[in-house]
Amino acid sequence: MAIESALKQRSNDVCELCGATDGLTVQAVAPKDASNSDDCVLVCSTCSSQLSGAEPLNITHWRCLNDSMWSTTPAVQVLSWQQLSVLTKAGEGWAQDLLDMMYLDDDAKAWAESGIAHLMSDDDAEAFDSNGVKLSAGDNVYLIKDLQVKGAGFTAKQGTTVRGISLTSNPEHVEGRVNGQKIVILTKFVKKV
Repeated sequence: MAIESALKQRSNDVCELCGATDGLTVQAVAPKDASNSDDCVLVCSTCSSQLSGAEPLNITHWRCLNDSMWSTTPAVQVLSWQQLSVLTKAGEGWAQDLLDMMYLDDDAKAWAESGIAHLMSDDDAEAFDSNGVKLSAGDNVYLIKDLQVKGAGFTAKQGTTVRGISLTSNPEHVEGRVNGQKIVILTKFVKKV
């Protein structure tokens, strides 16, 4: 509890990435563990679930990194850099723009790079469609059932072709555009064209 108390004091009881106040938890910044408050960040439940991969990336949510990347706390800088790297890998150009503007001292840069290498090594799992066919970034797929798109107010109809998919850190999810909106789709609901 001493680490959590120190982080709450440092952050004024808000998420150090997005500023939310709900469900605050301690997040160790990879590859370090949670044995020292200097190696941790206080994050909300939304940030935590997406950082852990329990929830798919909500790209809009991560626009908060535009502010948190300028933190004077090294752990927050490093975690912001790592998450921007993940978003860049997912094809988000704005994240690359932020990375290009960001400065890390040599120690923080080494920490960030070793952490991202650690995180990316877990992303080697391959994605497969509903028939077990391997999916690659840029593939075209079609939906095998109607899918209610949460928060967008429409249903993606069965048979809809999704062109040029992007792979995510979770092999059970792909990203693509439907009705002009980028959405996350479970691989069990698509077939490769």
